[in-house]
Amino acid sequence: MTNQIYPCLWFDNQAKEAAAYYCSIFNNSKIVTDSSVAVQFELEGKRIMGLNGGPMFKINPSISLFVTCETVEEIDRLWHWLSDAGSAMIPIGQYPWSECYGWVVDKFGMTWQLMLGEPSSQEQKIIPSLLFVGDLFGKGEQAIRDYTAIFEDSKIHHLELYQVGEEQPAGILKFGSFSLGNTKFAAMDGPGTHDFQFNEGVSLVVECESQQEIDLYWEKLTEGGMEVQCGWLKDKFGISWQIIPEILGSLMSDSEKGTRVMQEVLKMKKLDIETLKHA
Repeated sequence: MTNQIYPCLWFDNQAKEAAAYYCSIFNNSKIVTDSSVAVQFELEGKRIMGLNGGPMFKINPSISLFVTCETVEEIDRLWHWLSDAGSAMIPIGQYPWSECYGWVVDKFGMTWQLMLGEPSSQEQKIIPSLLFVGDLFGKGEQAIRDYTAIFEDSKIHHLELYQVGEEQPAGILKFGSFSLGNTKFAAMDGPGTHDFQFNEGVSLVVECESQQEIDLYWEKLTEGGMEVQCGWLKDKFGISWQIIPEILGSLMSDSEKGTRVMQEVLKMKKLDIETLKHA
């Protein structure tokens, strides 16, 4: 049971424009599907959804996209385009953790971390990165352990914690990497004062083959969190998830029943596959 898990970016009716811009910057990239509601696209082979959600929620740095680059020239090129009409959170430079690194907010509000590294040909080049700040500072490691316990085919790759005598309390997560199914993630505890938290601006989509999977992930992820609507929930850390059947896209794009399917989705919190099939 290896689920398709990917980030969803909430745009104020700019999903197609943003997807086209990103696809023009990154290699091995394309728009897969395009509708008035959402755009599915791939960057460096990684699935991403852009949602035309309106002005209700704004993307913030709590979930960024971390890009491992093979050369400084590649970082410079990506930085040039991603910073165009955007701004630098951490300027490109040499830091203790990397010879070349930078964190940028693009013109659509999405944040990107660019770092020099040596990714293998099989490694995921672009990964969602979770930043635990404010009341959640210090909970990064626990989140990694919780998520990898919920999803099958999951693995913790690396946990680097602050040690006694370093600038943060011992046990705080300096950097962690883990996989949920076939999707790799990064996570960090973020010290200091920040004016953002996890929100719906960037959510995580889980495509499920069966109602049994939907029920399982819904139950596990809402524990300590809350049900929202239309297949959305918030977990106990405040991260938003969309737990959806993998056939939802084809059902909603059906010219005969798509509108009825959407009407049923709007009535639900946890999605019911059979109800949607028979809409």
